[in-house]
Parts: sequence; C-alpha cells; structure tokens
Amino acid sequence: MQEQHAVRAQVVVVGGGPVGMLLAAELAGYGVDTVLLEARTDVSGQPKATTLHARAVQTLARRGHLPGPGHPRTAGPGQSPFHFAGLPGLVITTPAHEPEPILKRAQAELEQHFEARARAAGARILRGHRVTGLSRRDDGVRITADGPDGPVLCSARYAVGADGSRSTVRGLAGISSDTHPATVSALMGTVTLARPGELTAGWHRTPRGWIVAKHTAEGTTHIRTLNCTGAHPDRHTPPTLEELHAEVARLAGRDIAMDTPRWLSRFSDFARLARTFRAGRVFLAGDAAHVHFPIGGQGLSTGVLDALNLGWKLALAVHGRAAPGLLDTYDTERRPAAARVVEQTRAQLAMMRPGTELDALREVFTGVLSADRAHGHLGAMISAQDTVLPDHEETADAGKFLPNTQLTTPAGETDVITLLHEGRPLLLLLGEQDESHLQAARRWEGTVRVVRARPARETPHDALLVRPDGYVAWVPGGRPLTDTLARYFLQDTGRAGTGRRDAVPVERP
Repeated sequence: MQEQHAVRAQVVVVGGGPVGMLLAAELAGYGVDTVLLEARTDVSGQPKATTLHARAVQTLARRGHLPGPGHPRTAGPGQSPFHFAGLPGLVITTPAHEPEPILKRAQAELEQHFEARARAAGARILRGHRVTGLSRRDDGVRITADGPDGPVLCSARYAVGADGSRSTVRGLAGISSDTHPATVSALMGTVTLARPGELTAGWHRTPRGWIVAKHTAEGTTHIRTLNCTGAHPDRHTPPTLEELHAEVARLAGRDIAMDTPRWLSRFSDFARLARTFRAGRVFLAGDAAHVHFPIGGQGLSTGVLDALNLGWKLALAVHGRAAPGLLDTYDTERRPAAARVVEQTRAQLAMMRPGTELDALREVFTGVLSADRAHGHLGAMISAQDTVLPDHEETADAGKFLPNTQLTTPAGETDVITLLHEGRPLLLLLGEQDESHLQAARRWEGTVRVVRARPARETPHDALLVRPDGYVAWVPGGRPLTDTLARYFLQDTGRAGTGRRDAVPVERP
C-alpha cells in the first residue's frame, strides 16, 4: 500500500477556479494557513465567464483584488450598456467614485491573477489533487485526495468546497439541493467561419431559438446556441463540429460554413441551489452552491461575492475573534442572494423562448428596459447592487453597501475603498460627536479599526461600522453599537480591560 502523505492547515479549499483561488488569497492575506486542492494540473484556457458585475467589482476593489494596472474611479455616475433576456437597452449604473460598472476579463486570466495573489500571501496551491473522501469531526475536517505522488490526507479546522457544479465536497458533506430540471439544450464552441460576414457579432433571435456570436482578435468566432425544444437526451455526450454546424444552420435558416473547432461543450438551464451553504465546518461557494442558466453573466460575480463574504468571517473564526453566530451569517446572507439569481435567470429564459405569443411581451419589455434607466431597478438586480443584508431592519442604512466617499484622515486624502484594503472592520467617525462610540469600540480594539475623518460631502450619519466587504453593519439610531459589535466579534482581552480611554487607537484628521 502506498504511504499516505499528511498535510495540515487551518482551512482547506477544494477547487482552484476563480472563486476558490480568490478565497485562498483572502484567507492567506489574513494570515490563515490555507491549502487549496485542485484536480487540474494547469489553468484551462477554455472560454467561460468573462463578466464581473458592479457589486463584485466594487467589493474586489475594496479588498485590493482587482486585476490589471490601475483602476480609476469614475468622476460621475458610471454607466455600462448591457442586456436583459437578450434584449438590448439595459444600462448598469454605479455611483460616482466607483470603478467602471462592468469588468470584462477572461475566466482563465482571473484564475491566474487570484492564484498569484494567493501564492504571494502564502497559500499552498496543490494542483493535480483529486478529492476522494471527507470526514467531519468536532474539532475539524479531514479530506483525502489522490495526488501526483500518491494519496494525501489533509487535516484542517474548516473546509470550503468551491469545486464546481458537480461538487465532490457537496456530495461528501451530504448537503442536499433544490433543483430545476433542464428544459433547453445549448452548445458553445470556438470555430473559424469560412465567411465571417455571414454571422455578425451579437445576439440573434430567430423563430427557432438564439445564436450569440463574438469575434475574437485571432480571427475565430465564439458561438453559443440556444434550442428551446427540449433538453438534450444525454448532456454528457461530447458535442462535435458537425452538431454545432447543423444547429447553427437550423437556427439561422441558412448554412454557415465553419471549421477548426475548439472548446466545444454543451449546457442547459438546469438549476441547483444547495439547501444550506454551511454544514458544520464545511462550506460551499460558487457553482458548488448554486448553478443557473448562464444568461447575464451573473454566475462568476455571484461566486466572487460568496468568497468575499466568507473570507473575512472564516479568518476571524480561525483567529478566535468571531462571535458564535458569525459563520452562520454566510448562509443567511449569501443563499438568498443566490436564490434571487436563480429565479431571475429563469425569468429571463422564459422571455427568450420562441413563439409569437411572446413577441408582445418582448416588445413591451423593450420599453421597460428603456424606462428603467431612470431608477435602475433591473440594472441593480443584474449587478447585485440591490442586495441588502438581512437582519438589519432597525435602521434604514444598516445592511446596505457603503458607496465610495472621499475622506480626509491623518494620513491625508483617501477614500472608503482604500481604507478597506487592510481588511479590518472599520468604525468611521465623521464629524463632531461625543466619545461614546470610542468607548463602545474599546473592547474590540484589536479587531476594529477606528478612523476619524472628514467626508468630502455631507453624510446622513456621524458614525458608521463598515464590514471588510463594504456593507454597513451599524449606524446610529438602531441597536447600540456594542450590541452590533458583540454580534460580529468576540471582545478583546488585555488592554481592553484596563479602562483606559486611549485604549482604542484612533486615526484623527
């Protein structure tokens, strides 16, 4: 019998796609001993998700994870055109001083970027390791895997399954799901068109379905097709060039010659939502937790937001600073958000189905998209900017995302985005006030960063407790600050118990 290699860590992440790599980067950046297990030996260049929506972009910016050189903030409100159910006219709008609303990056590029950040922060990335077993104990999790040098036993306090829609971790942890069976069949692939002008770039609705085409700089065309007559009888059958060619011809109503196929695959509208995103010390993130029809480019963004919600909470738990219920908020916050994505993508697909009986609905909805620019309801829904955290009903602004604001601090001019790069919860003291907020924060001095600042514009509150992911945890007028701090974090010991008024370091302008 081959000897089993032992690996110990505080957190083991299974799955090395963008979501898993981002979570590993977050955890390692917080000083958590992190191991990531990935079955693939290298990054796949297969064209997949290319869209990061506004809330994911904004949160990545606050955590310092945006890829590429420099990310200037918009001087005024940002606007990016998009689509809804294949219909043009939707506009994604963001507040001033945020990054551009939509970031276009190949999934492979994002995976490489997050992997580099994870490695630089000290995470151990073990490629070529396929998980075979998982057991949960009171004090941790044990995961077995087959690696290039033989079997591996990985022991950790927590485990996260970010291993895709066919998640091994989800199955081994016994987490059940609510599902919607496939009702359509779709193909995807990159080909070379004999006459590129026969298929222009964009979304093409026909009486028989849809063709979406995107021309690349290399002279190839990335094609997706949608056939609403029913699900494919065997979704595991590998598609061929002949099948894609015939499907495009059927949908278009004419022959479109193509050759040199790459990355052929099939997909459907099968949807899954795990019934919990947490089972004791095991968590799910990304496609392991939720799968939906890939309309609107929301899958990757939803997974990114999972990672950015879970990372800081798991780090606090590892370091012994999380309140008892903090890890439970991952499920209560992220599962409803994922459920909304599942439902609204199903609604979009319903509008995309062929049939003259839907033409009137599509015509009316085109007008709705145009009118929506004034209040941005649909744009906020697609981009997750309408997300409000649950259990914050006592005040109007608690639970909402804090827009970026220019601030004057002791270190000079800065903004909310920059202050959150450190990754600590942030108590912002804005304007003249008594010392009660300082006294309240004294018992959490090692966890919460306190900054007194002058905002560039008038704000409705003189104090804000901001989570590392950019959401407001507390504003004056509801429950006491100490109650909110106690719900999130354990009190610090040591200096916090001395009663000294200067125990909390405060950055003053």
